[in-house]
Amino acid sequence: MTMPVTHALDTSQGLVVFHVGMTIRKPHRPDLWAPVAAAMPRMLAELHRAKDAAAAGRGSDVGFLGASTLLGARGPWVVQYWRSVEHLYAYAHDADQEHLPAWRAFNRASRRHPDAVGIWHETYAVRPGGVETVYVGGARVGLGAAAGTVPVERRGRTARERLDGGGRLAPAS
Repeated sequence: MTMPVTHALDTSQGLVVFHVGMTIRKPHRPDLWAPVAAAMPRMLAELHRAKDAAAAGRGSDVGFLGASTLLGARGPWVVQYWRSVEHLYAYAHDADQEHLPAWRAFNRASRRHPDAVGIWHETYAVRPGGVETVYVGGARVGLGAAAGTVPVERRGRTARERLDGGGRLAPAS
């Protein structure tokens, strides 16, 4: 049996969970929604390159931890994990990164065709230590996939213990 694990990230400083997606309202008009759909993979690739470069000491940490892409009935949805709101906002407003030009292009296109595609996002600023995860049977998704995993006992055996632990890992034994 695979032993339970939990996320390896120290969340004692908090965490940001950012959901972003698009709602395809005119599926028969890919000419109107495909450019929006194509922008997110470019942004995610850029963020993963920045994360890898920072881990290798070749760049600064932009605060991006990882992401999972989901596909719903109305369109794609990405769940992203960030170190802080400040990191997320810095990326979103940086004219040298993929997001700001994509956002501006969407705004121009949506003025011409306001009923073709919608985009949305939700930002959750999680209080320090306010994260509890468990992955059993080999599941590695969400924060565990983004930040790695450790044996569950390093945070506590129960969900309450893992939340009450303040986000820090107990020393490995």
